[in-house]
Amino acid sequence: MRVEELLAAARAGLDRLGPVEAAAAQAGGGLLVDIRYAALRERDGTIPGALVVERNELEWRLDPQCEHRAAEATGHDLRVVVVCDEGYASSLAAASLRLLGLHRATDLAGGFQAWRAAGLPVSR
Repeated sequence: MRVEELLAAARAGLDRLGPVEAAAAQAGGGLLVDIRYAALRERDGTIPGALVVERNELEWRLDPQCEHRAAEATGHDLRVVVVCDEGYASSLAAASLRLLGLHRATDLAGGFQAWRAAGLPVSR
């Protein structure tokens, strides 16, 4: 399998959100999870209220049954919207969360860059 095929398979199981939809999901109690590495967050800013969890810790911090989970990981019904820089790594990450039973996990199409381009709030 090529990476493009892996990405397509991951996205086939997701109801990906645009920036405005992701903001609405957050406003409705959903959890935006920023998986970008520190240099990108420092360069571009962050989404107010988003949980920052770098990609290498994501499954441990979001699995509601893991002893290392974040306080925000309240259950398998939690609406999780994963955010990366441009919307590629987040698709793979959201698919991984679905394998852990977070059946409402998805990602932000276009990532943080789409969020910012839509004029949505960014903290510096």
